[in-house]
Amino acid sequence: MTGSASLSSPLCTWLFAACMSVTCAKESAHPLSPPSYNSSRRRKAKSAALPMKCCCSSSSSSGIRGIVHSSPSNDNTNNKSTLSFKGLMSSCLADEPCSSYYASGGLLRRRLSPPATSGQAMAVAVQPTREVETKKKPLTRQRRVVVTGMGVVSPLGHDPGVFYNNLLQGVSGVTRIEAFDCAQFPTRIAGEIKSFSTDGWVAPKLSKRMDKFMLYMLTAGKKALADGGITEDVMDELNKTKCGVLIGSAMGGMKVFNDAIEALRISYKKMNPFCVPFATTNMGSAMLAMDLGWMGPNYSISTACATSNFCILNAANHIIRGEADVMLCGGSDAAIIPIGLGGFVACRALSQRNDDPTRASRPWDMNRDGFVMGEGAGVLLLEELEHAKKRGANIHAEFLGGSFTCDAYHMTEPRPDGVGVILCIEKALSQSGISKEDVNYINAHATSTPAGDLKEYQALMHCFGQNSGLRVNATKSMIGHLLGAAGAVEAIAAIQAIRTGWVHPNINLENPDQGVDTSVLVGPKKERLDIKAALSNSFGFGGHNSSIIFAPFK
Repeated sequence: MTGSASLSSPLCTWLFAACMSVTCAKESAHPLSPPSYNSSRRRKAKSAALPMKCCCSSSSSSGIRGIVHSSPSNDNTNNKSTLSFKGLMSSCLADEPCSSYYASGGLLRRRLSPPATSGQAMAVAVQPTREVETKKKPLTRQRRVVVTGMGVVSPLGHDPGVFYNNLLQGVSGVTRIEAFDCAQFPTRIAGEIKSFSTDGWVAPKLSKRMDKFMLYMLTAGKKALADGGITEDVMDELNKTKCGVLIGSAMGGMKVFNDAIEALRISYKKMNPFCVPFATTNMGSAMLAMDLGWMGPNYSISTACATSNFCILNAANHIIRGEADVMLCGGSDAAIIPIGLGGFVACRALSQRNDDPTRASRPWDMNRDGFVMGEGAGVLLLEELEHAKKRGANIHAEFLGGSFTCDAYHMTEPRPDGVGVILCIEKALSQSGISKEDVNYINAHATSTPAGDLKEYQALMHCFGQNSGLRVNATKSMIGHLLGAAGAVEAIAAIQAIRTGWVHPNINLENPDQGVDTSVLVGPKKERLDIKAALSNSFGFGGHNSSIIFAPFK
C-alpha cells in the first residue's frame, strides 16, 4: 500500500478498530459500555462510521501514534486526513487510546461485556452512530406434521396392510438366500425379497439399469403417494416448490458399483456409464423428484442403520420450518449380494443359524448369535396438517418429534453406560412435548446382537421402567435387519399399530436374556393396545442414535 488514505474511509476505520485490540493497562479507569448486538451492524458500519478527531500528538506514549486527523471540509486537498500505513501499523503497539477519545464518548465500543483486566486482549468493533431498526419475526404457532401415506417393499409384502397382517400373524420372512450361490459363506440366510416387480411404478428402461435399492425406493415412494391419495389431479394442484424428497440409504448402489468393478477388469469400455450416479445414495431421491417434478428440499442422509429415522425427522423439520408442505421420506437398501454378505460376515455380525432360518433372528433371547440381513424400503408421506385437511387427506397418525445423539464411543459396539441412547430418548420426548408416561408402545431397534439388545433394553427401562402397560416389540425378529431402510419400515409398523390397535408379537423369544423383564415385552402372539404415543428407535454403526415419536391424530 502506498500513498495516503483518509482515516474516515471504511478501510482505515476498520484498521483503526483492529489496532484497538491491544493490551490496555488503564482500562478500568475508562469503562466502555458494551453494545447491544445487532445483526445488521456490519452491513451498516461502512455508511454509519464518522471521522474522528484526535488532539494528541504523534509522540504521545498513550495515544495512537502516527495518526493526524482533522474534521472534513469541502476542500478535499487540504482538509482530508492522512494516514501512513507504517504509522498505522506501529499504532498497534500503543497501550490505549488517548484521553480525548474517551472524552468524546468514542465511536468504538467494546464487544465483550466483562471489562478486560491488565494483560488481557480487548476486542472492539465499530459502533454505528444510530441503531439500525430490525423487524422481529412475528411469533407463529408451530406447524403440525401428519402422516398421510405409506409405501413399503419388504420380505413380508409390498403393501402396508399385507406387511402388517403378516407381522401380526408372526410370519417370518427370513429364508435361505437364493439370489446367488452363497455356499462358501458361513451365513447363508437373509430376509430376502423373493418376488418384486416395478411394473407400473418405474420405466422399463430405468428398471434394467438401476440398482435394486433405487428400484425399491422409487416403488415404495410412489406407493406412498398412491396411499396418500395424491392422484394426478391432486398433483397438478400442489405447489411443487414446497414438495420435497428425503430418502436415504446406508449402503447405496452396491450391486451397480460391484458390477462396474468387474467390468473394469476387462476394460473401462465395458462399464455401465451410469455406474457412478446410480451407486450414490442421493440419486434415488433425485430421480423420484425428477419424475414428480418436486422442486423442494431434496437430498439423502446416510447414517448406517439409523438412516431412515434421520431422514424422517429432517423431513418433518422442513415442514415445521415452512420450507415444505409435503415430504416423501424414509430409507432403502439392497445389500444381499456377495460383497454385502461377505462384509458383514467379516465383521462377525451375522447369525449362522442356517438350518433354521425362521428362528435365526431372536432379539433378547439368550441363544441369539447375530443379526440377519434384510432388504427393502419404507417411505412415509409427511404433510403439514392444514395442507392435508384442505385436500381432504386421510390422516394415519401424527408425527410428534424426535432426536439424534452420538455415542462417541466405538464404531460398532454400543456405549456401555447407555448414556447416548438415554439422552436421545429424553431429547425426543422434549422435542415432542410429551412426558415419559405418555409413551406406552416402543418399537425397539433390537437387532438380535448379544450386546446391542441388552443395552437398548436397559436404556428403555431407565426411561420408561415405571410406565404401567408399556409394551415393547422388535419387528426385526420377523424380517431381519433392513439396514438403512429399517427405521422407515419399523415406523410403518408403529403407525399401523396405532391405526389397528394391535401390536405384533416378538417371535423366537424362548429363553429371555438375564435381567430382561418379559412383562414389558410383547409375547409370541399379537396383543391389543390403545396406543397413546409410540416411540421407534434406530441405531447405526458409528454410534448414531435416533428416536422418533408418533401418536394418534386428534
